[in-house]
Amino acid sequence: MLIGLISDVHANVLALEAVLGELERQGATTVACLGDLVGYGPAPNETLDLLRSRAVQCTLGEADERIAYGFATRATRAGVADQTIEWTRTIIEKRHVEWLRELPVQRRLDTPAGRLRWFHGSAEDPADRLNLQQDPVSLTRLLNRLRCTILSCGGSHVPYYRKVAGAGWVINPGSVGLSLNGEPGADYALVRIDGEGVEVRMDKVEYDVAAVAFDIVAWGLPPVIAEAVQRGRMPEGGITGSQR
Repeated sequence: MLIGLISDVHANVLALEAVLGELERQGATTVACLGDLVGYGPAPNETLDLLRSRAVQCTLGEADERIAYGFATRATRAGVADQTIEWTRTIIEKRHVEWLRELPVQRRLDTPAGRLRWFHGSAEDPADRLNLQQDPVSLTRLLNRLRCTILSCGGSHVPYYRKVAGAGWVINPGSVGLSLNGEPGADYALVRIDGEGVEVRMDKVEYDVAAVAFDIVAWGLPPVIAEAVQRGRMPEGGITGSQR
């Protein structure tokens, strides 16, 4: 069994096309997406069309939740995050909003190595953030509480994975559409499960970042996003972690 994990697509359809093509080339039998399908990027409708046509198993992200439900109860965020959400509301098609409302907060898949569970922020709330770098005892408790041996969540835009001895794996596949680990490209993770156990591999695929940056500016979205897409990191004074 070979599972592709992706997250934080953020309306970047060129990055999504590249990563789905690479996962197909690698032989992934299932693609799981951890949410934040929209927000920041210039192509929300095209991105959701592609995800739906490929039957990617998506969960609801924080940005998706804001588009789907409005959520005046969420705190207003500084920087460009809310600006791009408001723009997305003006262009996204109604059928896509209705589809976002159907997305679950979490999904699970039974594998030969145990249960895989994935979500954007936490199992209860897309806006939460889990610390996957906490101590092994706490991570073991988390895996036990969620009744899974492989846990994947997103939101940080930085790839990370870790084996928790005696308990399982925790994985953040990074970001397809707005990677912030210092190198431009679309992040993904591959999880291979066979008779020998679990193997996790993180990688990045190239795409035309200049074209995406051009579209971001052409649509009147904040130039800081275009710069981040091309650099793989936020410029000084750009979006902070709490604004992603």
